[in-house]
Amino acid sequence: MTRRSWLTGAAAAGGASLLGACASAPGDIRIGFLVKQPQEQWFQDEWRFARAAARRHGFSLIAIGAEDGDRVLSALNTLYARFAQGFIICAPDPRLGPAIAGFAADTGLKAMSVDDRLTGADGLPIAGIPHVGISARKIGALAGAAAAAEAKRRGWPIGETGILRISFDSLETGRERLLGAVEALQAAGYPASAIFSAPQRTTDTEGAFSAASPVLTARAGIDRWIILGLNDETVVGGVRAAEGLSMAAANIIGVGIGGSEVAIADLAKPRPTGFYASVLLSPRRHGYDTALAMYEWVGDGRRPPPLTLTSGTVITRDTYRDLLAREAAA
Repeated sequence: MTRRSWLTGAAAAGGASLLGACASAPGDIRIGFLVKQPQEQWFQDEWRFARAAARRHGFSLIAIGAEDGDRVLSALNTLYARFAQGFIICAPDPRLGPAIAGFAADTGLKAMSVDDRLTGADGLPIAGIPHVGISARKIGALAGAAAAAEAKRRGWPIGETGILRISFDSLETGRERLLGAVEALQAAGYPASAIFSAPQRTTDTEGAFSAASPVLTARAGIDRWIILGLNDETVVGGVRAAEGLSMAAANIIGVGIGGSEVAIADLAKPRPTGFYASVLLSPRRHGYDTALAMYEWVGDGRRPPPLTLTSGTVITRDTYRDLLAREAAA
């Protein structure tokens, strides 16, 4: 299918306005980078690092927010109209995979997914689209191992320590992260009987606070707590709930995931809180490295690996400044 005929068909079908459809293709390499929540810091950082790759290697980056299926279609139409040769996408719903894969096949654009892997009609990952994501289980294992190591350093008896698992099990990533964390703690000697789940309705600090408070209150006889969750906001909410029950910061070890602004705000406080650490994820690898991989695929024909999983780095009050500065360098 030619670019002219596809654009004409898309416009006739009521797609986005496709200006420049009859223009000549430019000589430079153009790559799209679509994200589902452009207002979130993680995706802002991905774009920032992708733009750094574009400046360094001399290609054009087209960054577009695509918060729902209609906007994904509009964004893809826009990329095609602007003569992009490939795109990277974190879709608002992985089940959009067949439509996105079909678009790439029809137009000849190369496609990669990042963060959330696209799935087919059978619910399985689409193997034909290279993916860069996070190993949720390994990330969780880092959090659990960090908590176990700090509890050991503080001399906490395993038999007198509770583990608060603030859960959001309807989200696969959340289940996998907490599974990895619990496995790491059990490998360190903590029994299943020490683990208490607190299901949350939302994945923010308020939702975690509401979930954690009744569980902690019901087990007032436990004086020392390890608090885990799928992200930093969840763990901070659990820590605030424990502190609200007059638990001392020294008796709480909260380990979050993300290295977000919420985590940094707690780690930067003049006096230590119960939020001990976070697993810093790398938007640099998900932004810079994916953009570079697409550039090399378009320019040199070097197809990226089918699946690349990134890990993380534990940051604490003592290390977060240096590690964040290193991560920010691009």
